[in-house]
Amino acid sequence: MKTDSSTDVLVIGGGVSGMSVAYGLARAGQRVIVLDQGDDVFRATRGNFGLVWVQGKGVAKPPYARWSVTSAALWPEFAAELTRQSGVEVELSQVGGMRLSFSDRELTRWAADMDRIHDSLGSDYPYERLSAADVRARIPEVGPDVVGAIFSPLDGHVSPLRLLRALVQAFANLGGKLSTGENVEAIDHRGGEFHVRTQKGRYAASRIVLAAGLGNRTLAPMVGLHAPVEPVRGQILVTERMQPFLRYPTLHVRQTGEGVIQIGDSKEDVGFNDATTVKELGRIARNAERYFPLLKTVNVIRAWGALRVMTPDGYPIYDVSQECPGAYLVTCHSGITLAAHHAGTISDWICGAAAPADVQTFRANRFHVQNSTN
Repeated sequence: MKTDSSTDVLVIGGGVSGMSVAYGLARAGQRVIVLDQGDDVFRATRGNFGLVWVQGKGVAKPPYARWSVTSAALWPEFAAELTRQSGVEVELSQVGGMRLSFSDRELTRWAADMDRIHDSLGSDYPYERLSAADVRARIPEVGPDVVGAIFSPLDGHVSPLRLLRALVQAFANLGGKLSTGENVEAIDHRGGEFHVRTQKGRYAASRIVLAAGLGNRTLAPMVGLHAPVEPVRGQILVTERMQPFLRYPTLHVRQTGEGVIQIGDSKEDVGFNDATTVKELGRIARNAERYFPLLKTVNVIRAWGALRVMTPDGYPIYDVSQECPGAYLVTCHSGITLAAHHAGTISDWICGAAAPADVQTFRANRFHVQNSTN
């Protein structure tokens, strides 16, 4: 086993969240090593739908709505910067997005949720309720079962795999080091340093960031942190390439920059089972045909399942250890939307800047139930 490799910051987790933080830290001049377990683990990035999405988020928690909106607003500059740094086009399109509905009742409920968020954020949260005619004026191919949509000009989409590639390349160009196949076995904090042992070697750093998705459940207690995350499966279908027809991404169907149609609206509580099922894929396909009838004759070429990283309330966890100063936790299920913040505000915080007020609301202690006696 090799001797300790020393650096300023160790980031554990090489998905979009971990690489966004690592890129931001390297951009700030930090020496960073990313330890990534590899492609044989449950990787949320691999199955991500690719939406940069704000509508409907934070109905019961305005700070999350604001956190999502401000990150989405940073995305054009963030994407352009990544392309300059890496040479990789991430295929960002941010012309607005639609949440299509088959029911007036459902649409009214969604609009009420949007009103609640708008009441908190004001003009920073624009949206429209579109009638069926409004939707067809923008997307003529929409099906007759669609009665309307909620449209947000802040929404968009990006290629998750291109984004990850761009982050890895930009990180390397800034001098960062990525080591794969690293299964973390132990983290020890002593003498103001973190010592990490993996199957491949030993590493040391004055700060450590846990961004390992579902793996944070095991890693967090090693540094006095709490990461109550659970898997939620999503299944996705991908079609052959088509002529462009869907300029606006929708919550369940989008057309990528390559012309393929990506379809997915599955949320399943099945533990760590990331397999696909004929029953669920059939339901997804039938709904897609109702949204866009022209998809009925299109060939499906791929399907997969992946596990989302979900906290009990669905919101992110950003935390710093009191027991082991210098240990940070970053976990969320919206790693694409929040990537701009992870590469900016969160990285700045890890570098020593004060945590923004919104970040303070996402500490893990919100899950601790205090027992009181009279």
